[in-house]
Amino acid sequence: MTILKPLSPEAIGQEYKKELSVQDYSKKTVIDGVQIINLPMFYDDGGSLAEIVRFDENGCLQILPEFKVRQTTYSQMLPGTIKAFHLHYNQEDVWFVMPYDRLLIGLFDARKESPTYNQSMRFVLGSGRAQALYIPRGVAHGLANVFQNPANMIYFVNQCFDANEPDERRLPWDILGEDFWTIKKG
Repeated sequence: MTILKPLSPEAIGQEYKKELSVQDYSKKTVIDGVQIINLPMFYDDGGSLAEIVRFDENGCLQILPEFKVRQTTYSQMLPGTIKAFHLHYNQEDVWFVMPYDRLLIGLFDARKESPTYNQSMRFVLGSGRAQALYIPRGVAHGLANVFQNPANMIYFVNQCFDANEPDERRLPWDILGEDFWTIKKG
């Protein structure tokens, strides 16, 4: 049996050593009030099942008791689509991306009195997981389908949409930089 010895940095060629880096695996800061809620997902030989929400006797979400659903919407995003950014003064959102799909989510805190003001988050929803994402009012949000297949989501809001007075303020899609929405290479 051969015993393998660890390498030292000197064992790496000079032309590669200067290019080496270490990926950041530290826990990322979560924007104040944002919640990613893991939902139970059950598998059997016939497929899978995920319970998205339960309502209490007052019509509020059991996972977020202060959140009363006023409207539920379905959305499909084709590959290459970016829908970003917007925020609400009154509305809060709960998003659910189908576990068999994938969407890149982008958030940033636009609330000037928040302890996480200007903090951004970038992560994938779906991708084999059943998760609900709670987005408080004032947190700018967007999503992109940077993958190969259409992606589907359901979202719940605590305000009905009013086309005559929409509680939706738009920001440029690239306010965090155009590369924010590209797949990171490496």
